[in-house]
Amino acid sequence: MDGPSETEPLLRPPQVQRKATNDVPVEGHSSVQDESDHNKIDNVPDAKKQIGLASAVMLIFNRVIGTGVFAAPSIILRSSGSVGMTFVMWILGALVASAGTAVYVEFGTGLPRSGGEKTYMEYIYRRPRFMITCFYAIYGLLMGWLSATSIVFGEYTLNALEIQPTTINVRVVAFLCSTFCLAAHGAFLNYGLKLQNALGFFKLFVLLVIAVSGLFSLVGVPGFAVHDEYDIPHNFTWSSFWEGSNIGPNAFVTGMYNVIWSYIGYSNANYALSEVRDPVRTIRRAAPLAMILVAISYLFVNIAYFAVVSKQDMLGGGTIAAALFFRNIFGPAAERILSAVIALSVLGNLMSILFTQGRVVQELGREGVLPLSLFFASNKPFNAPLAGLFTQWLVSMIIMVAAPPGDAYLFIVNLLSYPLTMFNMLISGGLLLLYTPAFKSYEWCPPFRTWKSVVIFFFLSNVFLAVVPMIPPSPGSDVYEHLPYWSHIAVAVSIGILGIAYWFVFFDWIPRKRGYHIVQEIILQDDGVSRNVLRRIPNRSSNERRA
Repeated sequence: MDGPSETEPLLRPPQVQRKATNDVPVEGHSSVQDESDHNKIDNVPDAKKQIGLASAVMLIFNRVIGTGVFAAPSIILRSSGSVGMTFVMWILGALVASAGTAVYVEFGTGLPRSGGEKTYMEYIYRRPRFMITCFYAIYGLLMGWLSATSIVFGEYTLNALEIQPTTINVRVVAFLCSTFCLAAHGAFLNYGLKLQNALGFFKLFVLLVIAVSGLFSLVGVPGFAVHDEYDIPHNFTWSSFWEGSNIGPNAFVTGMYNVIWSYIGYSNANYALSEVRDPVRTIRRAAPLAMILVAISYLFVNIAYFAVVSKQDMLGGGTIAAALFFRNIFGPAAERILSAVIALSVLGNLMSILFTQGRVVQELGREGVLPLSLFFASNKPFNAPLAGLFTQWLVSMIIMVAAPPGDAYLFIVNLLSYPLTMFNMLISGGLLLLYTPAFKSYEWCPPFRTWKSVVIFFFLSNVFLAVVPMIPPSPGSDVYEHLPYWSHIAVAVSIGILGIAYWFVFFDWIPRKRGYHIVQEIILQDDGVSRNVLRRIPNRSSNERRA
């Protein structure tokens, strides 16, 4: 049987499908059943859709707000040179994040199922079949998204407990925290979501307290004045506001690079859309609402910092902006409280990362192209994707334990960031292709359409993020102490090449050599969730075809 026409949409109502391709492995089979029309994009029963509007907002908010809001302002100020240019950069970063949010909302409303970039790239880049899935799968399995963030949690938790952080005890705390997140989301789904939401609202409350305290200090409310032993800031007079502005290209590029990454996370709810109630309506509201909260938080928290902390103290180095803020208003004793607050903020960040990335692994399992696909696709035994969550946890813990402090840690952080830039370029560039006459047969007509200029802006911003790390750093600004500055780029690209090699060997070369092709079928698991299986079908001889 011939494969599907390029004019057919990739995601169709679940039914028996036989897609002829030159592909591989075989799994068990069960009968195929149809679902009701309202589930025709993804065959997930309504009973499994646990995420409402508030949970979707907190998935995004928790993912974006980690430690950046507490530490990034000092870093941005060093690049911008002035308070005024710092705010310009934060506003430009919000525009980039708004464009990214619009792109992901368009894809989320057009393809409302879990998987995020995996689902969108599969829809756009259909040939060679399964190559883009294999390309993405290696990243999804091997990146270890929890490794770096869990170490940050360990450091701040030990500081809050007044315990001297060491390589060993930091990793022990990081391991315990990650294991707690695994248990919460893998065995107690509802309670895990409630805790995740509570941490998000707590984080929002803390940022509100910082913002209000800073504004009270700025207008002179009694009890919120800067303590006498610290410098009184004058950051909002017109002359001081722009004093020292660094508009050189290197400084601006460095500052914008850090600002844009501070907003990353707007796509987080897209990874779990199959479990969102009324996903089209929810993502259209949740993503903009979450990013508005993020942008407002960043703006007003920065106002609060500069209202309380002098520019000289901020540039002094060695102390994060939030620590200086708490010290100047509430005294040095507040440092432990701040460490506890940041630790809880990071915990919410960890939970949101594991929740969504575990579902990405599950989606890869449902695609059927990986070994152990049945294991990865499973929702057993707690009606949650424990296998996908466990895979993310296991890889992250291996990386966390194996990576020593210093260059290795920075390398992991950068390695986790670069593939996301690659995916964003591919999906934003692909969305531009869907607007062209050449892709008219795809019939791309989602409920929400963003402006083409917004998509172009987002595409170019990711080109910027991809190119900047390739530029040799200026003297004294080396990325690593012992590694080449481009090492994380080389490894990130190599992982993608490994995925393409996997596709070539198992989905092209071996089938051609052994004379078979693969048909893909949708089956239902015991829990009512569909997944794909791949079956080897011997190629017909020329005589059989004539007959």
